[in-house]
Amino acid sequence: MSHTPRTLVIFCKVVDNYGDIGICWRLARQLHHEHALAVTLWVDDLASFRRICPEVDTGAALQQVQGVAVRHWQGQDGQFDPGEVADIVIEFFGVDIPPGYAEAMARRAPRPVWINYEGLSAEEWVEGCHRLPSMHPRLPITKYFFFPGFTGKTGGLLHEAGLDEARQAFQSDRAAMAAFLARFGVTDEEMDTLKVSLFCYPHAPVAALLKAWEEEGTALTCLVPEGVARDAVEAFLGQPAVAGACGKRGPVTVRVLPFVPQPDYDRLLWACDINFVRGEDSWVRAQWAGRAFIWQIYPQDENLHHKKLRAFLQRYAGGLPSVEHFMLGWNDAAAVGDWQAAWLALKEDLPAIARRNAAWQHEVLENGDLVTQLLSFARSAG
Repeated sequence: MSHTPRTLVIFCKVVDNYGDIGICWRLARQLHHEHALAVTLWVDDLASFRRICPEVDTGAALQQVQGVAVRHWQGQDGQFDPGEVADIVIEFFGVDIPPGYAEAMARRAPRPVWINYEGLSAEEWVEGCHRLPSMHPRLPITKYFFFPGFTGKTGGLLHEAGLDEARQAFQSDRAAMAAFLARFGVTDEEMDTLKVSLFCYPHAPVAALLKAWEEEGTALTCLVPEGVARDAVEAFLGQPAVAGACGKRGPVTVRVLPFVPQPDYDRLLWACDINFVRGEDSWVRAQWAGRAFIWQIYPQDENLHHKKLRAFLQRYAGGLPSVEHFMLGWNDAAAVGDWQAAWLALKEDLPAIARRNAAWQHEVLENGDLVTQLLSFARSAG
């Protein structure tokens, strides 16, 4: 790109409820706030967007949210002028951008840098596909595949400036953590318990986990967003699992939380001792939280996701058999047998997990954050 990019557009379709828009919203904010780009975010599901960003107006066709232009993507129709095309065009997870926009891209001079932002994977093959070009079948424009990842041959992970300093300051201030969790009803007594956040898909073995916690006997407070693991949570509570609901059985307290804006979700991860996360966005944020985490991968046909899970565990969990055993079981990729024993092993390894997490963060960030790498590539490809 012969000039410094000033405008960027992201096209996002929501498939995984909050993961897709979660990543796109973090990406858009960082591009605008840290790199001063004029960013437009096209998104088809404003209701899901509003769950993680309450400022969003679900009835607006166009709105400004935290400096980002948000457009409601309601279909593939529409004609566009080349002057409306951004310097950088990002399609998230291979969505089909409107044909009229693609045609305007082809007529624009200079042509934009067109990027297909792919899903995060630890599999080795992504290194060979990162930055590969693909010609449009009809128009004189080229798309490039950009893969987030964990090695120097991939695009890295989303990581904002000052994130680590903010986390460390928060985690070293018990009063700040207590004040934050008190907003959700967490008491001083519950602050002294083992605190676990729970964000998972409906098929996760939550009932077995709750039973194991009860039988194991350690005082524990579980914080779960409204709508997550609804059946198991309602069975535990004996009441609807709406935000604010709370119940206790033996040593275990479960509190149902409202969905919160992304900065508050980060603080929730920072304030808990163990975080159960799912998909991609919360998985990445858990890696920056410096706490133990159990990841539930997005399910795919023929259990293809198990291969992706094992690829990550091979990179991350070496020397931590308790993490590998629990995470494989949580994803139904291996038989756990005794959940209580698996949980005890995980708890006993918390100091070792903390050491591994610190080293892991350093390894992943050695090659820079994703946004910096993406913009560097766009300048070289344009």
